[in-house]
Amino acid sequence: MKILALETSCDETACAVVEDGVKEIASVVSSSAKLHEKTGGIVPEVAARKQVESIVPVIDECLKIANIVNPAKEIDALAVTVGPGLIGSLLVGVAGAKSLSLAWDKPLIPVNHLVGHIYGAFLTEDQSDLIKFPAVVLIVSGGHTDLIVMRGHGKLEYLGGTLDDAAGEAFDKVARLLGLSRYLGGPLLSAEAAKCQRNTLSGKLPRPMMDREDFDFSFSGLKTAVIRLVEKEKPPIAEVAREFEEAATEVLVKKTIRAALKTGAASIVLGGGVAANQRLRSTLAASADKNKLPIFFPALKYCGDNAAYIAGAAYFNNRPQPLNLITAEPSLSIMEL
Repeated sequence: MKILALETSCDETACAVVEDGVKEIASVVSSSAKLHEKTGGIVPEVAARKQVESIVPVIDECLKIANIVNPAKEIDALAVTVGPGLIGSLLVGVAGAKSLSLAWDKPLIPVNHLVGHIYGAFLTEDQSDLIKFPAVVLIVSGGHTDLIVMRGHGKLEYLGGTLDDAAGEAFDKVARLLGLSRYLGGPLLSAEAAKCQRNTLSGKLPRPMMDREDFDFSFSGLKTAVIRLVEKEKPPIAEVAREFEEAATEVLVKKTIRAALKTGAASIVLGGGVAANQRLRSTLAASADKNKLPIFFPALKYCGDNAAYIAGAAYFNNRPQPLNLITAEPSLSIMEL
C-alpha cells in the first residue's frame, strides 16, 4: 500500500511516499528556518506564506523522485498532519491534501503530528518487526515532552508530560542564553557540550522532578538555574552546556526507564527532534541495556519534522475520514484523533 503524506505543522513543508508504513519511496522537505533566524523565532504568518509557496513544488518533486507518473492509479491513499501546530501552516497542508484527495479520488487519513513522531522508529523494515508491545514511548521535541504506553497501534495511554517548557525548548533557550544561537540552538549547544573534556560543574544544576514517582517533567527551572550559575560563577560555556545536557538527559532517561519497568514494557521507543541528541541516545541505550529492555531509535533523518512518518502513522492507524470532517486542529493533544 502506497501512501502519499503531507506535513506542514510548523516551518517545514514536507511530502513523502511510503510503502506499507515502513519503506520510504521518496521524501522531500523544504524548510523556512533561515528566514526565522533573522527574527530569533518563528513568525507564524511568515511560516504560512512559505508553506503556500513551497507546497506544490515539494509535491511535484516528491512524485518525480518516486517515479510516479499517474498518482490516481499509483497512490492508494493520502495522509496529512492535522495538528498540533501553527494554524496557518496546518491549513495549507490540509487544503492541499483535500484537493489531491478529490482530484485523485483517494481516501484521506488525518494524522496527529505527535503520534507521527512514534512511527519514525518503524521506518526500517527489520526494526519495525522487532518493536513489541506494550512499548513505552518518549516523545521529546521543541514543543513536547511526553511519556506514553503504546499497547498496540492506535492504543495509547498517557503517562505524563512537561508541565512547562519542553526539553527541546529548554535546549534552544539555554543555547540563546549562552550566546550560541538565536534560533534552534539545541544542536549547537550539544556540539559545545562535546568540547568539554572534564565537567567541573557536575551536579551543580538541578535534575527537576527526577526522583518523583510520577512521569511529569519540568525544565523551566533548569533554564533559570543556568542563568544563575552563569551570572554567579562565569564558568566556561562548554562546561555549562555539558552540565545542562547531562541534567536534562538524566531526567529523561530515569523517568523513561522507570515508566518501562512499572508498566512491564517489552520495548522502548524514542521519537521527536531531540531524539537526534547523541548524549540522550547513548545514555538511554546504556540504561535500557542494563535493564534488559530493547530500545528503538528513529534514523536521524526521521527525528525532525517530515512526511515519511506521517505516512507510516497513517498506514498503521488506517482511519480515513470524510473530507468535511477533516480540519486543522492546532491544539490537538497526543491522545486525540
